[in-house]
Amino acid sequence: MSTAVPARTLRTMAFSRTSGGFIGHTRPSLRRVSLHPARVPVAYRQASTASELATDGRSVLTRTRNLLYGTSIVFFLGFGYLYITDTRASIHEWLVVPALRMIYPDGEEAHHAGTVALKGLYQFGLHPRERGNPDAAGDLRVEIFGHILDNPIGTSAGIDKNAEVPSPLLALGPGIVEIGGITPLPQPGNPKPRVFRIPSQNAMVNRYGFNSEGAEHVSMTLRQRVREYALRVGLGIDAEAERIVLDSEAGVPPGSLVPGRLLAVQVTKNKSTPDNDIEAVKRDFAFGIAHLGKYSDIIVVNVSSPNTPGLRALQNVAPLTHILTTCVKAASEVDRKTKPAVLVKVSPDEDSEEQVSGICEAIWQSGVDGVIVGNTTKRRPDPIPEGYSLPPKEAAILQEQGGYSGPQLFPRTLELVKRYRKMLDEGPKSTDAESPTESLRRKTIFATGGITNGGQALQILEAGASVAMVYTAMIYSGAGTITRIKTEMRNELREK
Repeated sequence: MSTAVPARTLRTMAFSRTSGGFIGHTRPSLRRVSLHPARVPVAYRQASTASELATDGRSVLTRTRNLLYGTSIVFFLGFGYLYITDTRASIHEWLVVPALRMIYPDGEEAHHAGTVALKGLYQFGLHPRERGNPDAAGDLRVEIFGHILDNPIGTSAGIDKNAEVPSPLLALGPGIVEIGGITPLPQPGNPKPRVFRIPSQNAMVNRYGFNSEGAEHVSMTLRQRVREYALRVGLGIDAEAERIVLDSEAGVPPGSLVPGRLLAVQVTKNKSTPDNDIEAVKRDFAFGIAHLGKYSDIIVVNVSSPNTPGLRALQNVAPLTHILTTCVKAASEVDRKTKPAVLVKVSPDEDSEEQVSGICEAIWQSGVDGVIVGNTTKRRPDPIPEGYSLPPKEAAILQEQGGYSGPQLFPRTLELVKRYRKMLDEGPKSTDAESPTESLRRKTIFATGGITNGGQALQILEAGASVAMVYTAMIYSGAGTITRIKTEMRNELREK
Protein backbone atom coordinates (compact mmCIF):
# COMPACT_ATOMS: atom_id res chain seq x y z
CA MET A 1 0.00 0.00 0.00
CA SER A 2 1.59 3.24 -1.16
CA THR A 3 1.63 6.36 0.93
CA ALA A 4 1.30 9.74 -0.76
CA VAL A 5 4.01 12.30 0.04
CA PRO A 6 2.69 15.74 0.76
CA ALA A 7 3.49 18.36 -1.84
CA ARG A 8 5.28 20.60 0.79
CA THR A 9 7.72 17.77 1.65
CA LEU A 10 8.48 17.16 -2.03
CA ARG A 11 9.26 20.84 -2.52
CA THR A 12 11.62 20.77 0.48
CA MET A 13 13.42 17.63 -0.77
CA ALA A 14 13.77 19.09 -4.23
CA PHE A 15 15.35 22.25 -2.77
CA SER A 16 17.77 20.13 -0.78
CA ARG A 17 18.93 18.42 -3.95
CA THR A 18 19.40 21.66 -5.85
CA SER A 19 21.25 23.32 -2.98
CA GLY A 20 23.67 20.47 -2.48
CA GLY A 21 21.92 18.98 0.54
CA PHE A 22 21.30 15.33 1.15
CA ILE A 23 18.29 13.74 -0.54
CA GLY A 24 15.48 13.51 1.91
CA HIS A 25 16.86 16.41 4.05
CA THR A 26 13.86 18.10 5.46
CA ARG A 27 15.48 21.00 7.48
CA PRO A 28 14.36 24.32 6.08
CA SER A 29 16.96 26.32 4.20
CA LEU A 30 18.87 29.08 6.10
CA ARG A 31 19.06 31.18 2.94
CA ARG A 32 18.18 34.84 3.58
CA VAL A 33 14.87 35.72 1.96
CA SER A 34 14.44 39.25 0.63
CA LEU A 35 10.99 40.60 1.05
CA HIS A 36 9.46 43.13 -1.27
CA PRO A 37 9.37 46.51 0.46
CA ALA A 38 5.66 46.61 -0.01
CA ARG A 39 5.36 43.50 2.17
CA VAL A 40 7.42 45.00 5.08
CA PRO A 41 5.25 46.62 7.73
CA VAL A 42 5.39 50.42 7.71
CA ALA A 43 6.30 50.63 11.40
CA TYR A 44 9.25 48.28 10.90
CA ARG A 45 10.51 50.27 7.90
CA GLN A 46 10.32 53.53 9.87
CA ALA A 47 12.13 52.04 12.88
CA SER A 48 14.86 50.60 10.64
CA THR A 49 15.37 53.94 8.86
CA ALA A 50 15.54 55.84 12.16
CA SER A 51 18.07 53.34 13.52
CA GLU A 52 20.26 53.65 10.43
CA LEU A 53 20.10 57.45 10.58
CA ALA A 54 21.05 57.41 14.25
CA THR A 55 23.95 55.06 13.53
CA ASP A 56 25.15 57.26 10.66
CA GLY A 57 24.83 60.34 12.89
CA ARG A 58 26.92 58.73 15.63
CA SER A 59 29.52 57.66 13.04
CA VAL A 60 29.79 61.18 11.60
CA LEU A 61 30.05 62.64 15.11
CA THR A 62 32.77 60.16 16.07
CA ARG A 63 34.76 60.84 12.92
CA THR A 64 34.45 64.59 13.44
CA ARG A 65 35.52 64.31 17.08
CA ASN A 66 38.50 62.12 16.18
CA LEU A 67 39.49 64.57 13.44
CA LEU A 68 39.35 67.47 15.88
CA TYR A 69 41.33 65.55 18.50
CA GLY A 70 43.96 64.52 15.95
CA THR A 71 44.24 68.01 14.51
CA SER A 72 44.56 69.49 17.99
CA ILE A 73 47.29 67.05 18.95
CA VAL A 74 49.22 67.73 15.74
CA PHE A 75 48.77 71.48 16.20
CA PHE A 76 49.94 71.50 19.81
CA LEU A 77 52.85 69.16 19.07
CA GLY A 78 53.88 71.36 16.15
CA PHE A 79 53.44 74.57 18.13
CA GLY A 80 55.25 73.06 21.11
CA TYR A 81 58.13 71.96 18.90
CA LEU A 82 58.45 75.41 17.31
CA TYR A 83 58.20 77.13 20.68
CA ILE A 84 60.57 74.95 22.68
CA THR A 85 63.22 74.90 19.95
CA ASP A 86 63.14 78.69 19.49
CA THR A 87 65.82 80.63 21.37
CA ARG A 88 63.29 83.44 21.90
CA ALA A 89 61.16 81.19 24.13
CA SER A 90 61.27 82.29 27.77
CA ILE A 91 61.08 78.65 28.84
CA HIS A 92 64.85 78.34 28.43
CA GLU A 93 65.61 80.96 31.08
CA TRP A 94 62.65 80.57 33.42
CA LEU A 95 62.11 76.80 33.39
CA VAL A 96 65.07 74.88 31.97
CA VAL A 97 67.81 76.71 33.90
CA PRO A 98 66.01 76.66 37.30
CA ALA A 99 65.12 72.98 36.76
CA LEU A 100 68.78 72.08 36.13
CA ARG A 101 69.86 74.00 39.21
CA MET A 102 67.21 72.26 41.33
CA ILE A 103 67.92 68.75 40.02
CA TYR A 104 71.72 69.18 40.10
CA PRO A 105 72.91 71.16 43.13
CA ASP A 106 76.49 70.78 41.88
CA GLY A 107 77.24 73.31 39.14
CA GLU A 108 79.49 70.98 37.16
CA GLU A 109 76.90 68.18 37.12
CA ALA A 110 74.26 70.62 35.89
CA HIS A 111 76.62 71.81 33.15
CA HIS A 112 77.37 68.23 32.10
CA ALA A 113 73.66 67.34 32.05
CA GLY A 114 72.89 70.38 29.93
CA THR A 115 75.65 69.46 27.47
CA VAL A 116 74.43 65.87 27.19
CA ALA A 117 70.85 67.05 26.64
CA LEU A 118 71.87 69.58 24.00
CA LYS A 119 73.94 66.96 22.18
CA GLY A 120 71.10 64.43 22.22
CA LEU A 121 68.48 66.93 21.09
CA TYR A 122 70.69 68.03 18.20
CA GLN A 123 70.94 64.48 16.89
CA PHE A 124 67.14 64.35 16.56
CA GLY A 125 66.70 67.91 15.31
CA LEU A 126 65.01 68.98 18.56
CA HIS A 127 67.70 71.42 19.72
CA PRO A 128 67.00 75.11 20.35
CA ARG A 129 68.02 77.29 17.45
CA GLU A 130 67.66 80.87 16.27
CA ARG A 131 64.71 81.10 13.90
CA GLY A 132 63.95 83.64 11.22
CA ASN A 133 67.60 84.52 10.46
CA PRO A 134 67.60 87.89 12.28
CA ASP A 135 71.22 88.48 11.18
CA ALA A 136 70.17 88.63 7.51
CA ALA A 137 69.62 92.40 7.78
CA GLY A 138 73.37 92.82 8.18
CA ASP A 139 73.09 95.50 10.87
CA LEU A 140 75.51 93.71 13.22
CA ARG A 141 78.03 92.40 10.68
CA VAL A 142 81.74 92.77 11.35
CA GLU A 143 84.86 91.72 9.47
CA ILE A 144 87.31 89.47 11.32
CA PHE A 145 90.49 88.04 9.77
CA GLY A 146 89.09 88.32 6.27
CA HIS A 147 85.75 86.76 7.22
CA ILE A 148 82.43 88.59 7.41
CA LEU A 149 80.75 87.64 10.68
CA ASP A 150 76.96 87.79 10.93
CA ASN A 151 77.27 89.36 14.37
CA PRO A 152 79.99 90.25 16.92
CA ILE A 153 78.77 88.08 19.83
CA GLY A 154 80.73 84.99 20.84
CA THR A 155 80.63 82.23 23.44
CA SER A 156 83.72 81.79 25.60
CA ALA A 157 85.67 78.59 26.15
CA GLY A 158 84.54 76.45 29.05
CA ILE A 159 80.99 75.98 27.82
CA ASP A 160 82.22 73.20 25.51
CA LYS A 161 85.58 71.90 26.69
CA ASN A 162 85.96 68.89 24.40
CA ALA A 163 84.12 69.83 21.19
CA GLU A 164 81.00 67.91 22.15
CA VAL A 165 78.47 70.52 21.00
CA PRO A 166 80.03 73.13 18.66
CA SER A 167 77.23 72.78 16.09
CA PRO A 168 74.37 73.13 18.63
CA LEU A 169 76.13 76.18 20.10
CA LEU A 170 76.48 77.76 16.66
CA ALA A 171 72.76 77.20 16.13
CA LEU A 172 72.04 79.47 19.13
CA GLY A 173 73.14 82.45 17.04
CA PRO A 174 76.67 83.58 18.03
CA GLY A 175 79.13 84.82 15.44
CA ILE A 176 81.95 82.91 17.15
CA VAL A 177 82.03 79.78 19.32
CA GLU A 178 85.19 79.08 21.32
CA ILE A 179 85.80 75.54 22.56
CA GLY A 180 88.41 74.28 25.02
CA GLY A 181 90.78 74.79 26.73
CA ILE A 182 92.45 71.68 25.42
CA THR A 183 95.69 70.26 26.76
CA PRO A 184 98.15 68.16 24.72
CA LEU A 185 97.60 65.06 26.86
CA PRO A 186 94.40 64.14 28.70
CA GLN A 187 94.24 65.33 32.30
CA PRO A 188 91.50 65.19 34.95
CA GLY A 189 91.79 68.72 36.27
CA ASN A 190 91.39 69.62 39.92
CA PRO A 191 89.49 67.49 42.46
CA LYS A 192 85.73 67.91 42.72
CA PRO A 193 83.74 69.88 43.75
CA ARG A 194 85.27 72.63 41.66
CA VAL A 195 82.32 74.75 40.48
CA PHE A 196 80.30 76.95 42.84
CA ARG A 197 77.29 79.14 42.05
CA ILE A 198 76.50 82.53 43.60
CA PRO A 199 72.87 82.92 42.46
CA SER A 200 72.16 86.29 44.07
CA GLN A 201 74.95 87.78 41.94
CA ASN A 202 74.47 85.59 38.83
CA ALA A 203 78.14 84.76 39.41
CA MET A 204 80.35 81.70 39.78
CA VAL A 205 83.65 80.51 41.17
CA ASN A 206 85.38 77.65 39.37
CA ARG A 207 88.68 75.84 39.64
CA TYR A 208 88.36 73.27 36.87
CA GLY A 209 92.10 73.21 36.25
CA PHE A 210 91.79 72.37 32.54
CA ASN A 211 90.06 69.01 32.69
CA SER A 212 90.55 67.86 29.11
CA GLU A 213 90.26 64.80 26.89
CA GLY A 214 93.48 65.83 25.16
CA ALA A 215 94.35 67.29 21.77
CA GLU A 216 94.30 64.00 19.84
CA HIS A 217 90.84 63.02 21.10
CA VAL A 218 89.33 66.43 20.38
CA SER A 219 90.96 66.59 16.93
CA MET A 220 89.37 63.26 16.02
CA THR A 221 85.99 64.57 17.18
CA LEU A 222 86.37 67.67 15.02
CA ARG A 223 87.59 65.58 12.09
CA GLN A 224 84.50 63.39 12.30
CA ARG A 225 82.35 66.52 12.34
CA VAL A 226 84.01 67.75 9.12
CA ARG A 227 83.55 64.41 7.38
CA GLU A 228 79.90 64.18 8.39
CA TYR A 229 79.39 67.64 6.96
CA ALA A 230 81.10 66.59 3.71
CA LEU A 231 78.83 63.56 3.46
CA ARG A 232 75.76 65.67 4.18
CA VAL A 233 76.50 68.08 1.32
CA GLY A 234 77.25 65.27 -1.12
CA LEU A 235 81.07 65.32 -1.14
CA GLY A 236 81.56 61.88 0.34
CA ILE A 237 83.24 60.87 3.57
CA ASP A 238 86.82 60.13 2.53
CA ALA A 239 90.04 62.10 2.93
CA GLU A 240 89.48 64.00 -0.33
CA ALA A 241 86.08 65.18 0.84
CA GLU A 242 87.69 66.36 4.08
CA ARG A 243 90.36 68.24 2.13
CA ILE A 244 87.75 70.03 0.00
CA VAL A 245 85.98 71.30 3.13
CA LEU A 246 89.18 72.29 4.97
CA ASP A 247 90.54 74.14 1.96
CA SER A 248 87.36 76.25 1.91
CA GLU A 249 86.29 74.82 -1.45
CA ALA A 250 82.89 73.92 0.02
CA GLY A 251 82.04 77.59 0.55
CA VAL A 252 82.07 77.53 4.37
CA PRO A 253 84.74 78.36 6.97
CA PRO A 254 86.69 75.15 7.68
CA GLY A 255 86.19 75.40 11.43
CA SER A 256 82.60 76.46 11.97
CA LEU A 257 81.23 74.92 8.74
CA VAL A 258 78.58 77.67 8.86
CA PRO A 259 78.67 80.79 6.64
CA GLY A 260 79.08 83.95 8.68
CA ARG A 261 80.32 82.08 11.76
CA LEU A 262 83.76 81.07 13.05
CA LEU A 263 85.06 78.36 15.40
CA ALA A 264 87.85 79.23 17.84
CA VAL A 265 89.82 76.43 19.54
CA GLN A 266 91.66 77.21 22.75
CA VAL A 267 94.91 75.39 23.55
CA THR A 268 97.01 75.38 26.69
CA LYS A 269 99.77 73.40 28.37
CA ASN A 270 99.53 70.37 30.63
CA LYS A 271 99.69 70.94 34.35
CA SER A 272 102.64 68.55 34.58
CA THR A 273 104.75 70.63 32.19
CA PRO A 274 107.15 72.79 34.24
CA ASP A 275 106.42 76.49 33.90
CA ASN A 276 110.09 77.41 33.97
CA ASP A 277 110.91 75.04 31.09
CA ILE A 278 109.93 77.36 28.24
CA GLU A 279 110.99 74.87 25.58
CA ALA A 280 108.66 72.24 27.06
CA VAL A 281 105.85 74.78 27.28
CA LYS A 282 106.40 75.73 23.64
CA ARG A 283 106.23 72.06 22.65
CA ASP A 284 102.90 71.71 24.47
CA PHE A 285 101.35 74.60 22.57
CA ALA A 286 102.85 73.52 19.24
CA PHE A 287 101.48 69.99 19.76
CA GLY A 288 97.99 71.30 20.38
CA ILE A 289 98.06 73.56 17.32
CA ALA A 290 99.43 70.81 15.10
CA HIS A 291 96.47 68.60 15.97
CA LEU A 292 93.69 71.17 16.29
CA GLY A 293 94.66 74.02 13.96
CA LYS A 294 93.42 72.14 10.93
CA TYR A 295 89.86 72.14 12.23
CA SER A 296 89.71 75.68 13.62
CA ASP A 297 89.27 79.17 12.21
CA ILE A 298 91.01 80.76 15.21
CA ILE A 299 93.57 79.34 17.62
CA VAL A 300 93.46 80.83 21.12
CA VAL A 301 96.64 80.53 23.22
CA ASN A 302 95.58 80.57 26.87
CA VAL A 303 98.21 81.78 29.35
CA SER A 304 95.68 83.36 31.70
CA SER A 305 93.96 80.70 33.81
CA PRO A 306 94.15 81.25 37.58
CA ASN A 307 93.64 77.52 38.20
CA THR A 308 96.94 76.24 36.77
CA PRO A 309 99.80 77.21 39.10
CA GLY A 310 102.47 79.30 37.41
CA LEU A 311 100.62 79.68 34.08
CA ARG A 312 100.15 83.42 34.42
CA ALA A 313 103.88 83.88 34.92
CA LEU A 314 104.16 83.09 31.22
CA GLN A 315 102.58 86.48 30.51
CA ASN A 316 105.91 88.17 31.24
CA VAL A 317 107.30 89.75 28.07
CA ALA A 318 110.20 87.44 27.26
CA PRO A 319 108.55 84.04 27.82
CA LEU A 320 105.28 85.22 26.26
CA THR A 321 107.05 86.44 23.12
CA HIS A 322 108.88 83.11 22.73
CA ILE A 323 105.68 81.09 23.24
CA LEU A 324 103.57 83.19 20.89
CA THR A 325 106.23 83.16 18.19
CA THR A 326 106.21 79.36 18.32
CA CYS A 327 102.41 79.33 18.13
CA VAL A 328 102.35 81.62 15.09
CA LYS A 329 104.88 79.37 13.35
CA ALA A 330 102.89 76.24 14.20
CA ALA A 331 99.71 77.82 12.83
CA SER A 332 101.48 78.76 9.60
CA GLU A 333 102.44 75.08 9.13
CA VAL A 334 98.89 73.74 9.46
CA ASP A 335 98.12 71.46 6.51
CA ARG A 336 95.44 73.63 4.96
CA LYS A 337 95.29 76.34 2.30
CA THR A 338 93.91 78.96 4.67
CA LYS A 339 95.70 79.16 8.01
CA PRO A 340 93.96 79.80 11.35
CA ALA A 341 94.36 83.20 13.00
CA VAL A 342 96.11 83.23 16.39
CA LEU A 343 94.94 85.10 19.49
CA VAL A 344 96.42 85.16 22.99
CA LYS A 345 94.12 85.15 26.01
CA VAL A 346 95.37 87.29 28.91
CA SER A 347 94.31 87.71 32.52
CA PRO A 348 92.29 90.68 33.82
CA ASP A 349 94.49 90.60 36.91
CA GLU A 350 97.63 91.54 34.94
CA ASP A 351 96.48 95.14 34.71
CA SER A 352 99.39 97.30 35.75
CA GLU A 353 100.75 99.71 33.16
CA GLU A 354 103.95 97.69 32.87
CA GLN A 355 102.12 94.37 32.47
CA VAL A 356 99.68 95.62 29.82
CA SER A 357 102.49 97.33 27.92
CA GLY A 358 104.62 94.16 28.04
CA ILE A 359 101.82 91.96 26.76
CA CYS A 360 101.13 94.38 23.90
CA GLU A 361 104.82 94.35 22.99
CA ALA A 362 104.85 90.53 22.96
CA ILE A 363 101.79 90.58 20.70
CA TRP A 364 103.55 92.85 18.21
CA GLN A 365 106.88 91.05 18.35
CA SER A 366 105.42 87.55 17.96
CA GLY A 367 103.06 88.41 15.11
CA VAL A 368 99.86 87.04 16.64
CA ASP A 369 96.67 88.51 15.23
CA GLY A 370 95.23 89.86 18.44
CA VAL A 371 94.23 89.35 22.05
CA ILE A 372 91.31 88.14 24.13
CA VAL A 373 91.09 90.53 27.05
CA GLY A 374 89.66 88.96 30.16
CA ASN A 375 89.20 85.70 31.99
CA THR A 376 88.10 84.70 35.46
CA THR A 377 89.76 86.64 38.25
CA LYS A 378 91.39 85.77 41.55
CA ARG A 379 89.98 88.96 42.97
CA ARG A 380 86.59 89.09 44.67
CA PRO A 381 84.55 92.14 43.66
CA ASP A 382 81.94 93.72 45.90
CA PRO A 383 78.38 92.43 45.59
CA ILE A 384 75.90 94.16 43.34
CA PRO A 385 73.98 96.22 44.38
CA GLU A 386 76.43 98.05 46.58
CA GLY A 387 75.83 97.42 50.25
CA TYR A 388 74.02 94.13 49.61
CA SER A 389 74.74 91.49 52.23
CA LEU A 390 75.40 88.04 50.79
CA PRO A 391 73.70 84.99 52.31
CA PRO A 392 76.14 83.06 54.54
CA LYS A 393 76.42 80.18 52.06
CA GLU A 394 77.32 82.49 49.19
CA ALA A 395 79.71 84.45 51.38
CA ALA A 396 81.50 81.16 52.12
CA ILE A 397 81.74 80.41 48.39
CA LEU A 398 83.67 83.64 47.88
CA GLN A 399 86.38 82.11 50.07
CA GLU A 400 86.76 79.14 47.72
CA GLN A 401 89.92 79.03 45.67
CA GLY A 402 89.38 79.59 41.95
CA GLY A 403 88.45 82.11 39.32
CA TYR A 404 85.46 84.39 39.82
CA SER A 405 83.16 85.30 36.91
CA GLY A 406 79.99 87.31 36.71
CA PRO A 407 78.44 90.72 35.92
CA GLN A 408 80.70 92.47 38.45
CA LEU A 409 83.67 92.03 36.08
CA PHE A 410 82.21 94.22 33.35
CA PRO A 411 83.62 97.61 34.44
CA ARG A 412 87.14 96.17 34.61
CA THR A 413 86.76 94.42 31.24
CA LEU A 414 85.59 97.65 29.62
CA GLU A 415 88.48 99.62 31.08
CA LEU A 416 91.03 97.00 29.99
CA VAL A 417 89.67 96.95 26.43
CA LYS A 418 90.20 100.71 26.21
CA ARG A 419 93.74 100.40 27.50
CA TYR A 420 94.69 97.52 25.19
CA ARG A 421 93.14 99.30 22.21
CA LYS A 422 95.14 102.44 22.92
CA MET A 423 98.45 100.64 23.46
CA LEU A 424 98.08 98.29 20.52
CA ASP A 425 97.20 101.17 18.21
CA GLU A 426 100.43 102.89 19.21
CA GLY A 427 102.28 100.05 17.48
CA PRO A 428 105.42 98.17 18.55
CA LYS A 429 108.10 99.92 20.59
CA SER A 430 110.80 98.18 18.59
CA THR A 431 110.96 96.77 15.07
CA ASP A 432 113.19 93.75 15.63
CA ALA A 433 110.33 91.27 15.35
CA GLU A 434 111.23 87.65 15.98
CA SER A 435 108.57 86.34 13.66
CA PRO A 436 108.51 87.01 9.91
CA THR A 437 104.71 87.15 10.08
CA GLU A 438 104.80 90.30 12.20
CA SER A 439 103.20 93.26 10.47
CA LEU A 440 101.73 96.63 11.30
CA ARG A 441 98.22 95.37 10.58
CA ARG A 442 95.82 96.53 13.30
CA LYS A 443 95.49 93.95 16.05
CA THR A 444 92.08 92.50 16.86
CA ILE A 445 90.58 92.52 20.36
CA PHE A 446 87.99 90.09 21.71
CA ALA A 447 86.56 90.87 25.15
CA THR A 448 85.13 88.54 27.79
CA GLY A 449 84.16 89.12 31.38
CA GLY A 450 80.85 90.27 32.85
CA ILE A 451 79.04 90.97 29.56
CA THR A 452 75.38 90.18 30.16
CA ASN A 453 73.25 92.42 27.91
CA GLY A 454 73.16 94.22 24.58
CA GLY A 455 74.02 97.63 26.03
CA GLN A 456 77.22 96.29 27.56
CA ALA A 457 78.13 94.52 24.33
CA LEU A 458 77.81 97.81 22.44
CA GLN A 459 79.99 99.57 25.01
CA ILE A 460 82.67 96.91 24.57
CA LEU A 461 82.57 97.29 20.79
CA GLU A 462 82.68 101.07 20.99
CA ALA A 463 85.71 100.79 23.29
CA GLY A 464 87.66 99.06 20.50
CA ALA A 465 86.84 95.35 20.64
CA SER A 466 85.62 93.47 17.58
CA VAL A 467 83.83 90.68 19.45
CA ALA A 468 82.03 90.56 22.82
CA MET A 469 82.04 87.09 24.39
CA VAL A 470 79.76 85.62 27.06
CA TYR A 471 80.05 82.68 29.42
CA THR A 472 78.46 83.09 32.86
CA ALA A 473 75.50 84.95 31.37
CA MET A 474 74.63 81.80 29.40
CA ILE A 475 74.89 79.64 32.51
CA TYR A 476 72.21 81.76 34.21
CA SER A 477 70.07 82.79 31.21
CA GLY A 478 70.17 79.64 29.11
CA ALA A 479 69.94 78.96 25.39
CA GLY A 480 68.27 82.26 24.51
CA THR A 481 71.06 84.48 25.85
CA ILE A 482 72.72 85.26 22.50
CA THR A 483 69.43 86.06 20.77
CA ARG A 484 68.39 88.32 23.65
CA ILE A 485 71.69 90.23 23.63
CA LYS A 486 71.51 90.78 19.86
CA THR A 487 67.91 91.96 20.11
CA GLU A 488 68.88 94.44 22.82
CA MET A 489 71.75 95.68 20.66
CA ARG A 490 69.43 96.27 17.70
CA ASN A 491 66.88 98.05 19.85
CA GLU A 492 69.50 100.36 21.30
CA LEU A 493 70.98 101.08 17.88
CA ARG A 494 67.54 101.98 16.55
CA GLU A 495 66.96 104.33 19.49
CA LYS A 496 70.25 106.06 18.79
